[in-house]
Amino acid sequence: MTREDTENSDRGLPLDERITGALVGAAVGDALGGPVEGYSPEQIVERHGGRVHGIVGPWNGTEWRTARPIAPYHKGDGHVTDDTLMTHALVRVYATVRDHLDAYAVADHLVPDLMTNPRWIPELEAEALPLQRIFLAEKWLVARLHYGHVDPREAGTGNIVNCGAAMYMAPVGLVNAAHPAAAYAEALDVAGAHQSSYGREAAGVFAAAVAAACAPGATADSVVAACLSSAKDGTREAIEKVCDVAARHTDFESALRPLREAVTPYDTVGPDYRSPSLGARRPSRLHAVEELPVALGMLVVAGGDFRHAVLGAVNYGRDCDSIATMAGAVAGALGSPVPEGWAKTVAEASRLDLWEPAAALTAVTREIFARDVDRRRTHERAFAELAGGAPECSD
Repeated sequence: MTREDTENSDRGLPLDERITGALVGAAVGDALGGPVEGYSPEQIVERHGGRVHGIVGPWNGTEWRTARPIAPYHKGDGHVTDDTLMTHALVRVYATVRDHLDAYAVADHLVPDLMTNPRWIPELEAEALPLQRIFLAEKWLVARLHYGHVDPREAGTGNIVNCGAAMYMAPVGLVNAAHPAAAYAEALDVAGAHQSSYGREAAGVFAAAVAAACAPGATADSVVAACLSSAKDGTREAIEKVCDVAARHTDFESALRPLREAVTPYDTVGPDYRSPSLGARRPSRLHAVEELPVALGMLVVAGGDFRHAVLGAVNYGRDCDSIATMAGAVAGALGSPVPEGWAKTVAEASRLDLWEPAAALTAVTREIFARDVDRRRTHERAFAELAGGAPECSD
């Protein structure tokens, strides 16, 4: 199958299959990337005797509970990370509200869910509150919204600027399937409770990417074009530069270093992911999170193919669980099949039903679309009356 065939063979997939592909694909990418998160491509090769080509065990083997710098999380063996936990939490908010979300929905529903409902946490191998697993940048939601009573639309201001909000925005893109501009706008509102600056921008653009991938006939290139039509400032420039470089490659092996070099001017973390620079993660109009441009770049390298895009993201290292989550979500929404063996292993190892959130979100998405149609028709009738004529109908 040629690259063009790969991108176009699934253009007719229905909504439910695209939503399932995106959410299951995101979880699988997350689980594959988790055990090598934070390391360089060279370190990954040294540790695993070559590139990672599937699910691997913890970096520190049986010492995962106490090994530094990451402990006590069992990353590996098919366990999803907080990227998937947060994605599923946002799906539950949609299932409760059953309409478009905003920052207030985060305060009213997502925060209580993180604080009060114990769930199985794969990396802890125990039932616990999600709040006990998420990192400080996500705990910020609870500190600011629950304890600080900050206006939800402004609560993200002051948090470190990272991909924490972007990593779980796939549901926003799916609810706005085939309408990237609407996905971008909704995600910016939702992410305002969590992030600011280019972290919030990444959330909007990632949601737009997922929405664009759901459009019939979508390709990796059309997804990137949709992202560039919405993205602003450093985020837009980083995506453009990285994807221009990615277009010169058809194999992730040759693309690993060039993609890192292309995104470096926009990444504030610096060369050592474990030791961020003093200027890291501060608001800026010039910079971008590293994860989103690289995920889109790997999607371009892979021609939209799920396996190739996700493995490229995983072997890139650094924050590769989030990069692979994003690449997996977009490739899955495009219709590229998620390997059944990977999905089954991740579901069993993580003790999660990866398909139930997709079914729930599909039902909600259909309800929201019906409401959107009614709202639009109401507006058309009102505007026609204001304009003094019957509403115009397009062919």
